[in-house]
Amino acid sequence: MNDIPARQNEHANLMQLRPMLTQDELLSEISRLRRERNAVILAHNYQRPEVQAIADYVGDSLGLSRQAARTDADVIVFAGVHFMAETAAILNPEKTVLLPDLRAGCSLADTLTAQDVRDWKARHPDGLVVVYVNTTADVKAEADYCVTSGNAVQIVQSLPQGVPVLFAPDRFLAAHVERQTGRTLDIWQGACHVHEAILPAHVDAARALHPDAELLIHPECGCSSHVLQEFPDLRLHSTESMVTHARESSAASFVVVTELGMVTRLERDVPGKTFVPVNRTACCEYMKMITLENVYESLRDLSGRVTVPHDTALRALLPIERMLAIG
Repeated sequence: MNDIPARQNEHANLMQLRPMLTQDELLSEISRLRRERNAVILAHNYQRPEVQAIADYVGDSLGLSRQAARTDADVIVFAGVHFMAETAAILNPEKTVLLPDLRAGCSLADTLTAQDVRDWKARHPDGLVVVYVNTTADVKAEADYCVTSGNAVQIVQSLPQGVPVLFAPDRFLAAHVERQTGRTLDIWQGACHVHEAILPAHVDAARALHPDAELLIHPECGCSSHVLQEFPDLRLHSTESMVTHARESSAASFVVVTELGMVTRLERDVPGKTFVPVNRTACCEYMKMITLENVYESLRDLSGRVTVPHDTALRALLPIERMLAIG
């Protein structure tokens, strides 16, 4: 007799009997468990403000990968999405890597499979495959290079001239790389659903409301080509580059053209300046699946463990290490 439904109901009943913790209690428990587990909490720039606030490090995919590679913690709690936790697991096969909600995926990563890459390579056997970090471990294992928005241009520039470059999966980042390098790429037609939905009309409306604000635009945004037609010298920024540029700029206010959570990071790290989201609906529901509650539960139960098969991890490690070495 199958007793799985009964066990699930029993677990649900037990969860209902557990008293709800207040936010102060959650913070205290997370702090205690972090010490007891020798755990580090890494949070992406798009995370909820309260999750960013408890993190040991907040950053972009490249910065988080570097932190994961160098940590001496026994447990890595990744406040991000699944491909990020996979990358941490590949770099730390001996550590426990936790994703507080295993449903936290990525619409961009979902546009490309390992079989897609194998079929693509078969059509271009002399090509080099360059994949964005927003891809699964299986896809990275088929690639020659992995990149982030912060170093994609440098990595493509470093590749031998005359060799076809297959760039996946984000078509908007690929267009940015083509503009910056002058190389023609074979481009996979994927996109992030949040960045693709940021339209030129949203940028125009934000500029009309904040005419003195400087634009901070992520290269994943589909609106970037429209804006560059009017401002051809405008620089596009990775999320980490947004922080650096905002610090150095003489501008007092900025329209932030990326996912809503980046405003939290900018307001914390660049105080005294004003940051306006281009559109308050530019919100990644996958990133927002991570909460204080499930961070606490993950630390408490060591739940949400992410692992990568040994063979896949070995093959994916080389393109990841190439990404970490540049930019």
